[in-house]
Amino acid sequence: MLSLGVQTKNIVEDTNPAEGFSMMKRAGFSCADFSLNYYLTNTSLYKQELNKFFDQSEEELEQYFAPHVRGAKEAGIKIHQMHMPYPLYIPGGKQKLNQYLQEVVAPKSLKVCEVFQCPYMVVHGFKLAQHLGSEEAEWQQTEELLHSILPMAKEKGIILCIENLYTGTGGHIVEGTCCNARKAAERIDRINQQYGTEVLGFCLDTGHANLVGLDFEDFIIRLGKRLKVLHVHDNDGIGDLHQIPFTFTKTRENKVSTDWDGFLRGLRAIEFDQVLSFETAPVLSAFPVELKEDALRLIARVGEYFIERIK
Repeated sequence: MLSLGVQTKNIVEDTNPAEGFSMMKRAGFSCADFSLNYYLTNTSLYKQELNKFFDQSEEELEQYFAPHVRGAKEAGIKIHQMHMPYPLYIPGGKQKLNQYLQEVVAPKSLKVCEVFQCPYMVVHGFKLAQHLGSEEAEWQQTEELLHSILPMAKEKGIILCIENLYTGTGGHIVEGTCCNARKAAERIDRINQQYGTEVLGFCLDTGHANLVGLDFEDFIIRLGKRLKVLHVHDNDGIGDLHQIPFTFTKTRENKVSTDWDGFLRGLRAIEFDQVLSFETAPVLSAFPVELKEDALRLIARVGEYFIERIK
């Protein structure tokens, strides 16, 4: 059964997580994408800066997030997915940093996922094609990371989800890792067969797909039931803006920038029955705080419209 979800970032605060989860529920959401990547940001990592958050023991992390778990439960919000901090590899970064990301941050992220009883963890693949010379070599590095944590994920009943990304070269945005649905499907099937169960799935990011011009309908249909989670958001085709669907148009005649019709046809074709999860945290920092809940209600209403169209 289709449900609605949204990022916790800019909604759920550590000082009073119950208040944020209650706001999500009032706005019309029943699920959440817990923004674990908020605790170790990509902007810091690209500067090769670490904080001490993941230095905490598993017991300390469980205690830290106990109020969040309790607040979500009391509000009736299910943590359906979360995002592992990214990137987990910095090209040209210090060996000690990259080792810490993969040997400490990744497994402790899975522990947090287990604490929330969350079934899906989104993992960014490595952006290394330009450094290694091919997409295949890039994937090999990503797969090595996956195999280092998949046994733990299997043990905890968590499905890791790889995500379609974009990258930049020469001032242009181009396809990044996991932008080929056929290859992604083959790799997911092979790895799941290797582990004897479903340990790997896919996360479709609509904003990233729009930036590189993917065919939504074809991409979704090729993935089929391998598609487990969504990051739904909009942009102008130029920047990764994470805005509300239908926000941008290509012309003054109001032709939408993103192919939402193709997106919905694809989901309907594969009988998608998971969560329409909106990755729209920047929207909530753009609106005045007094309008935050109203903005959330609009996002939820768009989700309700999507569900009506998919059905």
